[in-house]
Amino acid sequence: MATLDIEQTRNQARALLDSRIESVTALVKTRQRITDLKEQLAEAERDDKRAYVRATKDGWSPEELKKLGLESGAAARRRKATSRATGESPASTVADESHREH
Repeated sequence: MATLDIEQTRNQARALLDSRIESVTALVKTRQRITDLKEQLAEAERDDKRAYVRATKDGWSPEELKKLGLESGAAARRRKATSRATGESPASTVADESHREH
C-alpha cells in the first residue's frame, strides 16, 4: 500500500484553495467597483439636476436648453427608456422628434 505524504497533500489542497480565493477576490473587487461607479453616477445626476435648475433660474427656458441638446436629465432618461421599450434606436427617436417640430 502506498504511503500518503500529509505535507504534500496539504500543499496541494492549499494551492487549490488559493486559486479559488483568487477568483472570489476578483469577483469582490469587480462588485465593489460597480457599487462605487453607481454611487458616482448618482452623485453626477444630482449635480446635473442642480446645474439644470440653476440654468433655468438664470433665464434659460427648457425649450432653449432642449434646442442646445441640454434638456432636463429626467426627460432624457424617460425618452431613452421609452425608446428601449419600443425597440427604437435613439437616432430614430431624435429624427422623428425633429421631423415633428418642423
